[in-house]
Amino acid sequence: MRPTTHRYFTVSPRTLCLAVSLAAAAASANPLFAQFELDTARAGRFDNGKMWTFEYAPSEYFTETYGFDANDAWFERARLAALRIPGCSASFVSPHGLLATNHHCVRGVVARVTREGEGLLDDGFYATSLEEERRIPGYRADQLIAIEDVSNEVFAALDRATSDAERDQARSQVIERITDRARQRHADLGDSVIVQVIGLYNGGRYSAYVFRRFTDIRLVAAAELQMGFFGGDPDNFTYPRYALDFAFLRVYDRAGEPFQTDHYFGWSEEGVEEDDVVFVIGNPGPTNRLATVAQLEYQRDVQVPAAVHFLSSRLDALGDFRAAHPERAEALGFRNRMFGLSNSLKASTGRLQALNTPVIVAKRRDAERLLREGIQSRAELRGRYGDVFDRITEIQRQKRSLGAQYAAFFALQSTFSSATLRRGMEALAYLAARESGATTVSGLRRTLLGISDHPAELEHRLLAERFMDLERHLGADHPVTVTALNGRSPWDAAQVLIANSVLGSAEGTAHAVESDALGMSDPALRLAAALQPVFGKYQAEAGRLSAQERELAAELGRARFDVYGASVPPDASRSPRITDGVVKPYEYNGTLAPAYTTFYGLYDRARSHGSGGDWELPTRWQMPPQGLDLATPLNFVSTADTYGGNSGSPAVTPELELVGLNFDRNIQGLSRDFIYLPEQGRNIMVDVRAIQAAMDHVYDADRIVLELTTQQLYQTEEEADATRR
Repeated sequence: MRPTTHRYFTVSPRTLCLAVSLAAAAASANPLFAQFELDTARAGRFDNGKMWTFEYAPSEYFTETYGFDANDAWFERARLAALRIPGCSASFVSPHGLLATNHHCVRGVVARVTREGEGLLDDGFYATSLEEERRIPGYRADQLIAIEDVSNEVFAALDRATSDAERDQARSQVIERITDRARQRHADLGDSVIVQVIGLYNGGRYSAYVFRRFTDIRLVAAAELQMGFFGGDPDNFTYPRYALDFAFLRVYDRAGEPFQTDHYFGWSEEGVEEDDVVFVIGNPGPTNRLATVAQLEYQRDVQVPAAVHFLSSRLDALGDFRAAHPERAEALGFRNRMFGLSNSLKASTGRLQALNTPVIVAKRRDAERLLREGIQSRAELRGRYGDVFDRITEIQRQKRSLGAQYAAFFALQSTFSSATLRRGMEALAYLAARESGATTVSGLRRTLLGISDHPAELEHRLLAERFMDLERHLGADHPVTVTALNGRSPWDAAQVLIANSVLGSAEGTAHAVESDALGMSDPALRLAAALQPVFGKYQAEAGRLSAQERELAAELGRARFDVYGASVPPDASRSPRITDGVVKPYEYNGTLAPAYTTFYGLYDRARSHGSGGDWELPTRWQMPPQGLDLATPLNFVSTADTYGGNSGSPAVTPELELVGLNFDRNIQGLSRDFIYLPEQGRNIMVDVRAIQAAMDHVYDADRIVLELTTQQLYQTEEEADATRR
């Protein structure tokens, strides 16, 4: 399993090809990446995207652009029918609490409710009655029921502060007051009220979001993993796609009955056609669209390359172990772990490609020029914000001076790092706390003993990778590197350290802790003692700069809002958003990527790849089921502005009928962290017509199909009798 290495890289040809091909595909396919005159690159109206908030609803823009009355009542209906679930989005699709979302959003849920002898991930799940719907322990769904713009109240408190410490305290105190007030206003909902005060425009505005939290959520139906994730990791971030990525949940009330609601999206049986408008509602994760050019250049040169290197090298480590020990890797869940790493690697590679694309940087630079001019044109803004850009630039300069440490210590304490080294760091803190009698000693002990083992072969590889990171970035003569290697190669040094440290295994660690045998003669503790002062100093300095940067970003956000108002949407922040787009094909590699795919394409894709692997169909799908129209649209794309966190987001028509569930972006959409480019960037959705066809002709889920199409709750005779009683 030993990798082919040299001093600087341990990335395999396999992973390098993945990163390079992804970047090349995006570059060659996007006309914006062709030859152009940089001095003609200008900021576009929607470069910052269309992730509109509900408190600054774009009523006039929607009405004028799409020809319907997008009034307050329309936005309220849209907001109340959409929900936030852990890591994803969902929506009510019947008056009886039925929720639609993506399969990949509830993949862990399906495993959690699987009973002994079942294989629900592989076989799929369908509850034939309400009684069979399975309650999901520890799950939740949040509905945004009220919003209050509290910017002036927060700013009044912050502007009285004279130091960063006072500002932090003032922010905490005013947010606590706002939260308490909002809870009191909605006291009738009891402990189901959740209040979040969220900063928009990097803290340039503040809104209090009041959610109603539902905690009795039950699994109703889920496709097989092979259908929900058809094409697997190779097809991730690509298009055309053929994934039946859907699942249904149901919200129950406190009496244990299906929750009744007036706010839900109707189920569209006609679907959408090319050029139709769709609105996607969800909770996109944080983006960097409001970052300054200096901040983007720092990410391009320091931050993102470190992430790409870490992700690719650790993905190779897991991949090599899985290739050598496939059955053990499967038992340890390597498939999902590797997908998570690969997903992050593809996203980071796409971000790096965007940051290295001159036209994107040129457009961001022009947007910055316009904002600077807007600030300088008004004396009251010039006096307060005139030097904010320069101060942010200076912080980037100081952060660059920490670039070597940033890369050397990247994800040092993550689960994809060496368990031995992590134990060394935790053991050092534990011994210090025990020596001083600190109250944290029991918690540190639990953390130390809670670090799980990697397989021995993988642990050796991960520790060697970290040693190569130290040598590459800190240098061979740095005291930490010298202590780590002790004159050996990274590979040999890792082997020696693990073999000679009680912290090389969870069992050895537990025995040493119980017998009070931990001491500084242990090589892992000696390494931790050499590393911790350097790492701690780096953390303190990086934390100080990050705190200053956040405050300056908030100042710039206030300036931006003063100049543009709500005409420029804020960065995504995992808060509810609505975005508009059009169902539209796009040119790609000399051909036209279609607006939608069909079941015909699914079967063509499966058969062209043969049996086994990511394109193999589940047993009941291998022959087209009787009654299934293979021309039924399966996936479709639009120009809607989505991002991570929009998985499961409902795509609806102006009549608020559900037509699709968002589940991915294409390669060209990976630049959306920094800029919205609708020329080729697309979000990808599973079509409700495919969901209905599958539920009707494959899964025999008649009661759910009837509920979706008639809004009537189907009950067995026993359930109906119980309801009447």
